[in-house]
Amino acid sequence: MYQLLDGARPAPNLTERIRSLNWTLVLLLTVIAGIGFAMLYSAANGSWQPWAGKQAIRFGVAVAIMLTVALVDLRFWLRWAHWMHGAAFLLLIAVAVVGHFGMGAQRWIDLGVIQLQPSEIMKVTTVLSLARYFHGMTPEDMGRPFRLILPALIVLVPAAIVLKQPDLGTAMMMVLTGGAMFLIAGVRGRLFVLVLGAGAAVVPVAWRFLRDYQKNRIYTFLDPENDPLGAGYHSLQSKIAIGSGGVFGKGFMQGSQAHLSFLPEKHTDFIFTMLAEEWGLMGGLVLLLLYSLVLVYGYAIAFRSRSPFGRLLALGITANFFLYVFINTAMVMGLIPVVGVPLPLISYGGTSMLTVMFGFGLLMGVYIHRDTRIGRFGEAEF
Repeated sequence: MYQLLDGARPAPNLTERIRSLNWTLVLLLTVIAGIGFAMLYSAANGSWQPWAGKQAIRFGVAVAIMLTVALVDLRFWLRWAHWMHGAAFLLLIAVAVVGHFGMGAQRWIDLGVIQLQPSEIMKVTTVLSLARYFHGMTPEDMGRPFRLILPALIVLVPAAIVLKQPDLGTAMMMVLTGGAMFLIAGVRGRLFVLVLGAGAAVVPVAWRFLRDYQKNRIYTFLDPENDPLGAGYHSLQSKIAIGSGGVFGKGFMQGSQAHLSFLPEKHTDFIFTMLAEEWGLMGGLVLLLLYSLVLVYGYAIAFRSRSPFGRLLALGITANFFLYVFINTAMVMGLIPVVGVPLPLISYGGTSMLTVMFGFGLLMGVYIHRDTRIGRFGEAEF
């Protein structure tokens, strides 16, 4: 039994949930994904194979998953949040045992049909788990440091494992998303200061554990022209391609940097660079505007929710999506070091597509259950 609080409505039935689906958000996501299909088609020199066709099929499956997740009672995700995080953690451990190597890292589990990347799944389950944990805390609990040890471990232990794979970009995203969840939940500012101070103190120690290529990426960020044909190649070629696109671009499938193979990873991490070269500044701004509209929808849904769990979950999913966009676009423009973070719904990748859409399914679930308030753990039985 779940206890409903003052003036709250009971959870909507299935018919009401179907009627409450946010089709405008679905349309926005479809338009963004459509841009991704076009860029993958261009990356393959005018062919649906090997990337665009597969990506379109994955998006169709992902939309079905998103709508299914949205129609599930929000309290189901509340009940199973920690279990789902535990399952994702076990998959993360399994990578170290039976993981598939690719591009110098062991990050995937080969399932034949798809190469599963558990670290991507962990991003969503971490938000779910933290939303459940903070849902059950009172404002007084937020001021007790010992109550924050468990949620800190929920974030830091998986992040440490991901960093060892190695995957600096994903580990950084997990920590930043976790930090955003702590801030959203109302953790006191002085505790953030203490954590930041402790983080600064361990930087010299953490530096010793970075791989040589990760250190080189940081050195290259500080001086890209130091090794233009080696560590600085990705960053320099990306900036050349973006600059050559000008205001309106060179035209669809006319980007010289991408189609003459100067631009590396043009179908994954650096796909925004190819878009900027072919469609110019205006094309890049249109895509960023679409992303901004999605973020506005996410924050609006969060603040409309009457449930602490729903509000935290929606804000966490939206913050995670923002970090995807910000880190990838900042990376290709040379504003931060090169890290392996895909551009959501645009970059080629199965696990990333499915987990992003799963997250939007949770977001739509919050929208559908926006008027349902669920008591804290001390007021309801789960």
